[in-house]
Amino acid sequence: MYATAAPRTRAVLVGAEVSSFHSPWSAEDSLRELELLAETAGLEVVGSLYQKLDQPFPKHFIGPGKVREVAELRERTGAGLVIFDDELSPAQTRNLEEDLQVGVLDRTALILDIFAQHARTHEGRLQVELAQYNYMLPRLRRQWSHLERQAGTGGGTSAGGVVGLRGPGETQLEIDRRLIDQRIALLKEQLADVHRHRELYRKRRKSSGVPVIALVGYTNAGKSTLLNALSGASVLAEDQLFATLDPTTRQVTLPGNREVLLTDTVGFIQKLPTQLVAAFRATLEEINEADLLLHVVDLTHPNAQEHAQTVEKTLEELGVDRKPTLTVLNKVDKLDGVDPDEVGALAAEMGLPSDVVAVSAQKAWGLDLLSERIVGALANAMVTLDALIPYQRNDLVSLWHRRGVIDREEYVGEGTHIHGRIPQALASQFMQFVR
Repeated sequence: MYATAAPRTRAVLVGAEVSSFHSPWSAEDSLRELELLAETAGLEVVGSLYQKLDQPFPKHFIGPGKVREVAELRERTGAGLVIFDDELSPAQTRNLEEDLQVGVLDRTALILDIFAQHARTHEGRLQVELAQYNYMLPRLRRQWSHLERQAGTGGGTSAGGVVGLRGPGETQLEIDRRLIDQRIALLKEQLADVHRHRELYRKRRKSSGVPVIALVGYTNAGKSTLLNALSGASVLAEDQLFATLDPTTRQVTLPGNREVLLTDTVGFIQKLPTQLVAAFRATLEEINEADLLLHVVDLTHPNAQEHAQTVEKTLEELGVDRKPTLTVLNKVDKLDGVDPDEVGALAAEMGLPSDVVAVSAQKAWGLDLLSERIVGALANAMVTLDALIPYQRNDLVSLWHRRGVIDREEYVGEGTHIHGRIPQALASQFMQFVR
């Protein structure tokens, strides 16, 4: 007998195009992305609908007529789950479940489920669990609604119970909240310990002066594949959303024997609450500490422009939008009939920077040019110094040779006179010898 795969849960998707949100995404495009998220989570999408709104409705997010349409679609398709493309309030979720008589998820809950599936390191699992509990805490009441209805049934009151006579629903809810609060506190302590270890590692790394380059971009833009192509590593690279959650760093040697550290980070996605991204502090720290960002864009995606705008907005919200950034247009091997030399003009038409590098990480096209551009971008971000270094500090001369750019070097009576550029992180070590 052959084992058969368990049937997947059927899901109906519900979206809304809310004019007050000022999103560049159409409801149809956003729902297509939500379908990919649902499939990544192992669900079977059997239907979808959306509504255009000026403002969300307080009770159900969508209007009462649209709620009836969702109920009819769910019954017709036999769906066991309804997923909304926006974050719902706890009250909206409770109202929808009562009216639709089926489980209701919002976009944030779905993404958290995917994060839980894909977190592989201890730190990643801690971060996902913390984000899940923070999301769950204000939504606990609906988990215990069957017990809450019992509250106050004993004790002879009709006002829902009095102190000392409240029913088991509220008691269980209080216990559950306290346990979750304790778990959140423990997770924060564990992550703080991980943070301290990372800080020590970063200080050692910074003292070495090796430049750090962070790969950022929309989920599934090809960041992990590009990391593998540049470093010769074998980081997991799958054609699905959020395949990478844990930062991965590899050493890469660029032209001129310039050594850099290349870090892959979790991909961004539209409608992802900043506080959820903030749970992944390790990724944010890598971006914040980077000397250069490589913004990887899947040029072949029909929503490439919206993807780029989402990433730029997220970087701005995280306060790292002023870092030196090089835009990398990936997957150009899939562009039929487009001359690689014309990719810059195509990018400009899409609202992307025209000063870009076109590559195919999968086919290893354009990597030499990208490496040269990275070297140039790092050089532009360096500090120009003119220093006379005593001979007894030849270690600094050696460091400048390894990590900096030397324009002039001469040996004089007092030491080595060097004029050139040095990474900002190393400049303080040379300041006492600056002329």
